Amino acid sequence: MPPSTIRLQGLDTLRACAIVLVLVSHYAGFVSHAPTFGILGNVGWSGVDLFFVLSGYLIGNQLLAPVARGETSSTGSFFARRLLRTLPNYYAMLAIYLLLPHGPIAGSGMPPLWQMLTFTQNIGLAYGQTFTHSWSLCIEEQFYVVLPLAVLALARVRRPARLAWCVLLGAAALGVAARAAAMLHGGHDAFAAEVYYSTLCRFGGLLPGVAIAMLKNFHPTLFARLQAHANAIFAAGLATTAFVLHAMARDGFSPFVATTFGFPLVAAGFGLLVLSALGPHCILNRVRVPGAASLALWSYAVYLAHKPIFMAIRPQAGRLGIDTGAPWWIGAIMAAGIGGGWLLYRLVETPFMRLRERWYPARPAPAAAAAQAPGGTAVQP
Repeated sequence: MPPSTIRLQGLDTLRACAIVLVLVSHYAGFVSHAPTFGILGNVGWSGVDLFFVLSGYLIGNQLLAPVARGETSSTGSFFARRLLRTLPNYYAMLAIYLLLPHGPIAGSGMPPLWQMLTFTQNIGLAYGQTFTHSWSLCIEEQFYVVLPLAVLALARVRRPARLAWCVLLGAAALGVAARAAAMLHGGHDAFAAEVYYSTLCRFGGLLPGVAIAMLKNFHPTLFARLQAHANAIFAAGLATTAFVLHAMARDGFSPFVATTFGFPLVAAGFGLLVLSALGPHCILNRVRVPGAASLALWSYAVYLAHKPIFMAIRPQAGRLGIDTGAPWWIGAIMAAGIGGGWLLYRLVETPFMRLRERWYPARPAPAAAAAQAPGGTAVQP
């Protein structure tokens, strides 16, 4: 197992929680059209934000670790590995949408093909269009371009850590300003398409993960001290996330506060959870959740595949008079969504991941084995 492919059990658990949140949100929104899961369904949109924080940490750590060691990172290899990781699954699902332009999985329209091929379809995307859940992939792919270039520039300065923190805070402030402007001048609240899908308004969800990677690589002593209090950080993250999500779901914040500060507060709460999960003694790493590791491994494929499966099956419930709130039906639809993701993982993702390790093998990091948690399994970051 390459050292860089080692994962902590706690991160698996969080990733599994993220995809479950997305599944319940989309089930309530596209299958039952009812609050089937109560407040959990209402806040299920935040699963994407948890994915953002996880991605920010994983990718940030890959890029910043060589800089902190004074090494030269291979930007070309990074881009190649990223493309082999993300493109095959995405293009496979895009091909299905293009081959089935009509029917239950089609929306009100599809963005131009060039946008779909370049991960820019989130720009101007409207609710109800085809393959809208790809918006989050756009944010991440754009992030995968900007962050390596920023790290490459930072590596050339004398004190990269200090400048990196300044850039990070500036980027966070830019996101806050963009959302405030959208609310004040356009009347677009946090869940208007103009805000929810916007790169400037949503990329901030990745920043707490990058901040954690910076702590780990530029401030190892402080990071070690924080790891010693992983369970306290976990409790703080859980409390913060629960409070903010409840307030956003129950209109506990004014529209301006929810729009301007809601997303970064959710990301901050999730950031605390991710930080805690990096501590070997955290409860997230000591309590094994059955199936979490597998669901985490399949999560990217499940994310892409589940929604069209939900939408394809949805009309059958009405035709057969099935109660979409029945536990057996919910279980069957969820199993179908996860099963479709598993097929995509096995038939498309796995072969390309093998090619990736053959063409661009992971670069071993010094003392990487120390990062292995008990029961760690291979991951494709």
